[in-house]
Amino acid sequence: QVQLVESGGGLVQAGGSLALSCAASGRTFSSIHMGWFRQAPGKEREFVAGFRRTGGITIYADSVKGRFTISRDNAKNTVYLQMNSLKPEDTAVYYCAASTFLLMTITPTQWQYWGQGTQVTVSS
Repeated sequence: QVQLVESGGGLVQAGGSLALSCAASGRTFSSIHMGWFRQAPGKEREFVAGFRRTGGITIYADSVKGRFTISRDNAKNTVYLQMNSLKPEDTAVYYCAASTFLLMTITPTQWQYWGQGTQVTVSS
């Protein structure tokens, strides 16, 4: 089992920045793929960014490339999402996710553990 606790989020104007954090417990952090997803009202949950457990590999959704940065600190069992140049369409509930599967994918069903979600609202 992996427990995930998110922090950060809030309300920001378009063009601004926000940072999210997610603390993990219950399993050796370095053995877990970590990721961020988001879900806007009336839409399906979508992949935002992922950080593979080995190799320092990161992947991003096209919609956030160049604006968002995912990072992880294995010593602190924490993954971060730095969000810059925010747009109103980034408004959503953001979820931290963890996967112990061999491969890291962008499919929500391939991530077993989820945080409670944190609201990010970008005003125009």
